[in-house]
Amino acid sequence: MSNSEQIKGNWNELKGKLKQKFAELTEDDLLCDEGKEDEVWGKLQQKLGKTEKELKSLFD
Repeated sequence: MSNSEQIKGNWNELKGKLKQKFAELTEDDLLCDEGKEDEVWGKLQQKLGKTEKELKSLFD
């Protein structure tokens, strides 16, 4: 499995967990273009009123 496939798989897993935890998230909220991960975390922080650390702690 290539590195990009592994990252994509991890992101798909994270998306599923976020959707389960926050029903208000849409597929558009979770679109992630390569190299723009920080933008996605920023959008999620804004929409959910959580810090990046709080959001990432959901996956520990």
